[in-house]
Amino acid sequence: MKITICGSLLFFQEMVDAKSKLEKFSHTVSLPEQIEGTDYSNKSIEQGVRNIQKHNAIIKHYKRIINSDAILVWNKTKKGIENYVGGNTFLEMGFAFVNNKSIYLLNPIPKGLNYEEEMRGMAPIVLNGKLDRIRD
Repeated sequence: MKITICGSLLFFQEMVDAKSKLEKFSHTVSLPEQIEGTDYSNKSIEQGVRNIQKHNAIIKHYKRIINSDAILVWNKTKKGIENYVGGNTFLEMGFAFVNNKSIYLLNPIPKGLNYEEEMRGMAPIVLNGKLDRIRD
């Protein structure tokens, strides 16, 4: 299966490790692009806007999603919210949903976000941290 991993680039190294594990299960995996020189642990809104505009980050990742069978949302604790899914990752879930791609979440849907209802409506498959649950 072709899988695109989505999530905060703060967890990029974990995504790289997950890519290796998934490839051992014979999956083909795409990762989001890291923009050189960006400190994802301390990125300003202005830096994020520049990355989106200058590097076409959203469009490039959308194309990865379109060329995949599924996405894996790498939702970990961030900003004090367990299993956090940020706005951009939620947007990517929407891309996957309207293009009939399977949506996997590493961890359960986060509670208390304004878009929890919409996330639940997309009926993602929750892996509870177990990557081997992704099947063709």
